[in-house]
Amino acid sequence: MSLLDHVDATTKLAQSNEVQLLVFKAHAGADSPYYAINVFKTREVVEAKNHHLTQLPGVHPLLEGSIVLRGMQIPLLNLPKWLGISLTTDAMRRSNFLICDFNGIIIALRIANAYRVIKRNWSEIHAPESYRVGDDSMVINDTRLEDGSICMILDYEKLLAEVIPRAMVDPSKAMATISNVTLPEALRHGTVLIAEDSRTAQKHLTQIFNNARIRHRIFQNGKALIDYIRGLENTASVAAVVTDIEMPEMSGFTVIQKLRDEPATRMLPIIVNSSMTGDNNKREALALGADGFIDKTKSQDILPLIASIMRSKGIR
Repeated sequence: MSLLDHVDATTKLAQSNEVQLLVFKAHAGADSPYYAINVFKTREVVEAKNHHLTQLPGVHPLLEGSIVLRGMQIPLLNLPKWLGISLTTDAMRRSNFLICDFNGIIIALRIANAYRVIKRNWSEIHAPESYRVGDDSMVINDTRLEDGSICMILDYEKLLAEVIPRAMVDPSKAMATISNVTLPEALRHGTVLIAEDSRTAQKHLTQIFNNARIRHRIFQNGKALIDYIRGLENTASVAAVVTDIEMPEMSGFTVIQKLRDEPATRMLPIIVNSSMTGDNNKREALALGADGFIDKTKSQDILPLIASIMRSKGIR
């Protein structure tokens, strides 16, 4: 597939509320469950036996070390161990490395093997409430394969926050970013609505908005946010909408489309806060009507961005 074909495919997926997932197994065996990750967060799969692992002293237990791939030093995370699975020496030798790109940070995940790529509408991806019980939950949502097998999508942001904190936002820096910024009254007295399904990202955003004493309300997916707005008699109290791209039930791209299609929310400030930071995702979000795009490693800058967008729209 050429680059232009790849960009076009991504755009079509966004417009139809669909996603492509790479399905894989974290460890070998017929009873091993299936897991999935957005294809556009992956680069390639390489065999573990072909790469020398350099161990690093004093690092997180899940950080096995690093490998060198095409001149780039890439940290290797032990995904099976995170899931509570111990691999034998032979299984380690026969395993593969899934090379991923999160917010421009390249990492490798140890997996057993890649299965195949599937396409799903976001309405076919579900987030049972049981996944949200307790702080130790690693699964964020799931879908079904054609044979009825469950395929779980992990909270990769939680894994990164645990092992490589620099890959995620530092909420403590948020107050410094607004120290010289005058926040519009409509923001100070309104409510920011947030569609975000990662509990890790929810905690970071909650800390940022709480520290600034800005009212906000978090929804587990885009559909819940849209349903809430449609149930309001008056949307004047909504200062802005912040949405992730990847969410069950309804993607952030569809959230943008629906808000821009309705007169009551056509001028509402919309900011995309996502780890899908490729140029095409940014272009697509802005083309659909988003006012701004910020990657999750820079979420501490989200309030100045919202304030700037509100002022550009004449909102005081």
